[in-house]
Amino acid sequence: MIRRSTTMTALTAGLLALSACSGTGAGTGKEKVAEAAPPPAPPPSMEPDCGADKLGSYVGQPASDEVIAAIAATRGDKPMRVIKPGMGVTMDYMPERLNVQVGEDGKIKGFNCT
Repeated sequence: MIRRSTTMTALTAGLLALSACSGTGAGTGKEKVAEAAPPPAPPPSMEPDCGADKLGSYVGQPASDEVIAAIAATRGDKPMRVIKPGMGVTMDYMPERLNVQVGEDGKIKGFNCT
C-alpha cells in the first residue's frame, strides 16, 4: 500500500512538471509574449464641474450687475448664486451650481462649485 501511494505521488508530480512545460513554442526561441491588457479607463471625475476654473478673468472685477450678467450668460440655464460678505447661504450640495464669491470691497474674489 505504501509503495502504491509513493508511485502515485511520483506520477502526479511528474505530470504537474510536464504540464508546466507545455507552453506554446516552448524552448524554440519563438515563445509568445502575452500581450498586456490596456490599462482601464480612468473613472469619471468626481470633482464638481460648474465651470469655476474657466472664469479666472473675472476675479478682481467689480461684482456689478453687468459683470454678473456676463457670467450668467456664459453659463446658460445652469444655477448660479452671488455670495456677498455676511450673506446667509444654504448648505445644500449642487455640484453644477456656480458660487460667485464677492469681497468686502465689492469685487469678485473667486468662484467655487457647490
